[in-house]
Amino acid sequence: MDSSAAPTTPRLLITCPYYVPAQSGAARHMLELAKRSASEGWQVTVYTTNALDFDYFWDRRAKKTKTGTEREDSLIIRRFAVRHLPLGKYGYFGWRKLMSLLTRLPFDTTELLLRMCLFTPWVPSLYQELHEDGDYDLVHAYTLPFDSLAYAAQRYAQQRGIPFVFTPLTHLGENAKSAVREHYTLPHQIEMSRRSNRVLAQTSIERDYLIGKGVPAAKIVVVGPGVDPKSIKGGHGERFRQRHDLDGPIVFYIGVHAYDKGTVHLIKAMQLLWKRGSKANLVLAGAHFPGFGRYLDSLPQEIRDRYLVLGHVDEEEKRDLLAAGDVFVMASRTDSFGIVYLEAWIYKKPVIGALSGGVPDVITHERDGLLVSFGDISELARAIERLLHDKKFAECLGHVGYKKTMAQHTWKHKYALVSRVYEELLHSLS
Repeated sequence: MDSSAAPTTPRLLITCPYYVPAQSGAARHMLELAKRSASEGWQVTVYTTNALDFDYFWDRRAKKTKTGTEREDSLIIRRFAVRHLPLGKYGYFGWRKLMSLLTRLPFDTTELLLRMCLFTPWVPSLYQELHEDGDYDLVHAYTLPFDSLAYAAQRYAQQRGIPFVFTPLTHLGENAKSAVREHYTLPHQIEMSRRSNRVLAQTSIERDYLIGKGVPAAKIVVVGPGVDPKSIKGGHGERFRQRHDLDGPIVFYIGVHAYDKGTVHLIKAMQLLWKRGSKANLVLAGAHFPGFGRYLDSLPQEIRDRYLVLGHVDEEEKRDLLAAGDVFVMASRTDSFGIVYLEAWIYKKPVIGALSGGVPDVITHERDGLLVSFGDISELARAIERLLHDKKFAECLGHVGYKKTMAQHTWKHKYALVSRVYEELLHSLS
């Protein structure tokens, strides 16, 4: 890049498979990065899809929004239409299965897989716009396993000789044989990290895994997401309890309701506690993954009467739940970090996570939360019961988590790390 010809306002392109108002921690992560980059003097353009639920990539009945361009000061958001493969989810997942099977052939299929990933999801108008668009100074792409936008953006950056930053959000699952890990660590996905100028890992667990797969250590920077305490604080717990007529302790979950997120195991763990006479309430906030609603409907009425399912909640309701709750539980195997742990800690709540993915690098067992084996219902029930009964211990965990969040995990701290990466790359290639 000729520094003498560079624009006074550097241009940043962010590509991501979905963006707010999509409800996910990753979408909030991208929003914060885009907004803060724009406020720091970048001209930011976000290329994303019209999907509001990631299942829209294979199911045209899922939530979507309008395509087109939105502008907020120095921030431009461009939403491109997802096109659907024949046979809907069977076509999409069949294509992904074929990609997985190709990795077992006795020769290198990486380049073939990179071309094939452009259909997961399939966004041809975005690819065309990238081909025709010009003069960005840096590209930052998110996130696996929806590879197509990241690969298209990486190819664009390579063709133009500009730096490329990749945030893969690699989910490693509960063990080396986990089906979750397979979806995030196919050869072409690892190759995308190798070809990046910088890889922003969520945790040291993700960093060490990528290094073991041949990604140069010098390319990897551990950043992870953050929280803005001012935007999270302000909830009214008593208002939440009165609104929903709740008395007694509240065990709560915020996120997509799905088997892989541990929501099924949470309900079953609470059933064990209710059988033992526990008066604790269970509150589930967030959208259902396809099929989860049928699971809830299959439960006996006496169990369904014991929990509260809120669905999607607005920010005020979410803050009120965080203030009202006693124990936050997300014993998931599909989290590379888990922003909602930080949000619970802002309210000094004890948290329970799973020994899976990057979570053991976020939660320190018996210091700021508890860790359990994914899918172990009895172990999860014991952990919840311990925090409900030992209030002093639970309070201590919440306080330590709060201090750690304020010291290490605010967006002010995290964006400074990202900004440093951007500046280093701009100067090194200028």
